[in-house]
Amino acid sequence: MGSFLYYVISTILTLLIWAIIINAIMSWLVAFNVINLRNRFVYNVQRVLDAVTRPVLAPFQRFIPPLGGIDLSPIVAIIILQGVSRYLLPWLFQPVIAAIG
Repeated sequence: MGSFLYYVISTILTLLIWAIIINAIMSWLVAFNVINLRNRFVYNVQRVLDAVTRPVLAPFQRFIPPLGGIDLSPIVAIIILQGVSRYLLPWLFQPVIAAIG
């Protein structure tokens, strides 16, 4: 049971990292007029990605100012999420997996 919970949380963190990456790429494509938010599908995808990533990125955006119009908060968020996934999560779940199995 503990291994399954570890797998689910690890997968959610990985999907969140991918959502941040896709959101950043889509924002660049919209900024350079490659894709247009007037397209209903693009607008819905952007809105969903923004709703998923905004709670994660907002605390970083408060402390990291944009440098020359470039937002570095997604990079910092990805580094921290990968650190949590790689180092903190196994450390937290080691006793759970040992106790529950």
